[in-house]
Amino acid sequence: MTSATEEGLRVELDQGVAILTLHTPSNRNAFGGDVAEEFTRFFREANTRQDVRSILIRSTGDKDFCLGGAPSRTPTPMPRNTIDYRFVSTPHIEMFKAMWELERPVVSAVQGTVAGVGWLLALLADLVVAAKGSRWTHVFVKRGMIPHAGDSFYLPRIIPFHRLNEIALLGDTVTADTLDSWGLINRLCDKEAVQDTAMDLARRMADQPTRAVGLAKRHYRRSLEVDWNTMLREEMAGQAIYTTTADRNEILAAGREGRKPVLTGD
Repeated sequence: MTSATEEGLRVELDQGVAILTLHTPSNRNAFGGDVAEEFTRFFREANTRQDVRSILIRSTGDKDFCLGGAPSRTPTPMPRNTIDYRFVSTPHIEMFKAMWELERPVVSAVQGTVAGVGWLLALLADLVVAAKGSRWTHVFVKRGMIPHAGDSFYLPRIIPFHRLNEIALLGDTVTADTLDSWGLINRLCDKEAVQDTAMDLARRMADQPTRAVGLAKRHYRRSLEVDWNTMLREEMAGQAIYTTTADRNEILAAGREGRKPVLTGD
């Protein structure tokens, strides 16, 4: 991960909360494939890290949360032909796939402008905290592009269909206040309160039985992709597996003994 002086993804750990800070101020917190790969590595590792029980995603500064994609810090050769151009978005696609499949709870802290793939970075979180008046623009159509990096898979599963058409086909800017009225924001705050509010939610998430939370969010997301029979069988398997965990047995013991459970995330 990036150092304190270079641009990229900064990672800190605070009592079970992994704080991921997107730090690319030279691009107004837009990010290229190299930074997407940093996110992907962390998301894939987090599923089996005992020291990561929840994740907070934020950006440097309060003017821009994320303005979408940008060139990598180490430029890669442009594709030679149209067929090869299909793979340009692969690093971002892999990143958001890993984020979608992540079995750790995620909170996003959104301040400032959101554009392009910034929508996915914010809205693929399990809980979204946003500053009042922060501006969101889908941007692709106005730039002569079509949605990519997984946008066309994820956003129809998150945003009501006709609202999605409004933002994607017209390209109009909306505010977090509007998204809150559509049910997309969990906490709408004054700008000064966003970070503390998001961190409070991340700490509360970290205090939950981590594997139960992970399986629950996995099941909810899988239900958007598979048929009824497959989903119920996965739910039954998850329920059976979870009974073997330390936190499940600790919760049962604490109930019998009339005390508060001490959860370790295992």
